[in-house]
Amino acid sequence: MHALVINCSPVKTGATAEICRIVSEELASRYSVKSICIDDYDFSFCRGCRTCHETAKCVMEDDVANIMDEFEAADIIVSVSPSYWADIPGQFKAFIDRCTPWCNTHEPHASLSPGKKGYSIALRTGPNMPECERVISSIEHFYGHLEIECCGKLGLPAVEFKENVEPRKQEIIAFCREI
Repeated sequence: MHALVINCSPVKTGATAEICRIVSEELASRYSVKSICIDDYDFSFCRGCRTCHETAKCVMEDDVANIMDEFEAADIIVSVSPSYWADIPGQFKAFIDRCTPWCNTHEPHASLSPGKKGYSIALRTGPNMPECERVISSIEHFYGHLEIECCGKLGLPAVEFKENVEPRKQEIIAFCREI
């Protein structure tokens, strides 16, 4: 079985990346794990042309297809996202917008192999959970339109810097045991 861990932040060395590292290490004993960072890929914003609603393919050719190949290869997908102004980072949102060809709200649409399971981890600087829940909701909404089963979520408030992850490590490991 294959697991894909996605750093949904453009920051490759921060708290989100540290959580991705812990998750990847924990899952590696049970799965073949691939970790990616959304910022390692080059893609443009959706143009809103709706051509994909008729063709199930985007008119733009860039790295979105490469990321979707990683989704296709995975049985388990873990999206780890910080909160940027109470929602997912713009880079991840731009990727989601470009996944419209795979969205199940129109026909024809491209599709992923069935049976994929999705997990969400959200972190935020502030101490309250509702903002994490909003981030998780955005990820789960995306999973739903790709027909990825939402199987687990973890909110981590009060995590701003990489150093803030260490005190939460056991919580992250416990979550990984459920994957």
